[in-house]
Amino acid sequence: MTNSASIARMGSRAVLGLGFLSAFSTPTLAADGPFGIDHRLNEDNHGIWARHNQLVLQDGVVAFAIAGALWEGDDARLGHTLWQSVDSIAIGALSAEGLKYAFSRSRPTQTDDPNRWFQGAGHKSFPSGEVMAITTAVTPIVLEYANEHPTIWALELLPAYDAVARVKVRAHWQSDVLASLLIGTAIGAYAHSRTSSISVGVLPRGLTVGWSKRF
Repeated sequence: MTNSASIARMGSRAVLGLGFLSAFSTPTLAADGPFGIDHRLNEDNHGIWARHNQLVLQDGVVAFAIAGALWEGDDARLGHTLWQSVDSIAIGALSAEGLKYAFSRSRPTQTDDPNRWFQGAGHKSFPSGEVMAITTAVTPIVLEYANEHPTIWALELLPAYDAVARVKVRAHWQSDVLASLLIGTAIGAYAHSRTSSISVGVLPRGLTVGWSKRF
């Protein structure tokens, strides 16, 4: 499977996943927003959807990418891929923050109207930084190994879970997390397409050679 086919597959799964969420969730108001899918769900911050689990997932995925890159080093295939994930995470984080300030969309916890954009400071619903972080972290890994190990596609469940969880706790609208999945995938594909890692080019060689080679 080519990278372009893999990216298309990721995008289609994101759209289908959010379509499922929109169709089978009980809204408090009719759907609206830029894609006509935004509505507040009945808040669910318990069990698998609990905020604590979302934070553990985000922190764990990001920590794995950074620690793995440092351990393997850029000369190893896995290490190089993880450095691409580090690049992707960093670009995604900057992009998410910039978009949050540019669009200043109100969160579902702040309003029941998904059309409240450009509300100023404190309104950071679009996009989801957490969904972006997880998506940008896993995309280079999936693109690198999917041809040889199709089970690696299971990593897509991580950002998909977080997307649903963020909507369930009323932190984001459906279009916020959908945009994060799509933008994050594009950023991850860009990072993976580069032959050299941006981070490796910036950091001292001693940090990118790989801790595993020192022990």
